[in-house]
Amino acid sequence: MIRKNVGILIFENVEVLDFCGPFEVFSVTRLDEEKRRDEPSPFNVFLVAQTKDPVVTTGGMKVLPDYDLDDCPPLDILVVPGGWGTRKEMNNDRLISWIAECSKNLETLTSVCTGAFLLGRAGLLDGKRATTHWGSLDWMQKRFPAIQIERQKHFVEEGNLITAAGISAGIDMALKVVARYFGEVVARNTAKYMEYPYPESNVRRIKLQDSSPIPSKAIT
Repeated sequence: MIRKNVGILIFENVEVLDFCGPFEVFSVTRLDEEKRRDEPSPFNVFLVAQTKDPVVTTGGMKVLPDYDLDDCPPLDILVVPGGWGTRKEMNNDRLISWIAECSKNLETLTSVCTGAFLLGRAGLLDGKRATTHWGSLDWMQKRFPAIQIERQKHFVEEGNLITAAGISAGIDMALKVVARYFGEVVARNTAKYMEYPYPESNVRRIKLQDSSPIPSKAIT
């Protein structure tokens, strides 16, 4: 079995579930549930950061990357998560250039939450539909007017590009990727193993018209 390389980008103040959710989905996927303990996932998933120094996430979790931007192996799938750290990383020219260059050879490019802002900064969302955390939709529209903002969808598919809404939406997005590569049965079995409800609908779970505002500094 040729495994698909899934690189998940991390950086200081990355939102934990943004990257851990997709990591869990890809790492526990199995093509044959009866051989779950005997066969690996068809995805080879690992963490990538600018350096191999420990990364401190939102909440203080310390994480060790597997690769840095220089020694990262060729990727089939890239996941760009969000979090408060995206504010700083939007001005990180090296990281933005790496994302842009990496995107040229990917089969699938994804983002979670405000990770979409890094894709936008790299010029990868111009003229396309995309979404992000509900609390950052207006900011995204203002910052990237060339993007067609989808406000009611949990995740948005544009060819080989998938952007997901906030935080837990990354799990749904990753299950969608599993379904794309290996079929819905495998994706549903993965969700069942995780005891996570398979996304039957792509409607954003937060009703925006009923949502109370949260402070902008708290928006990931």
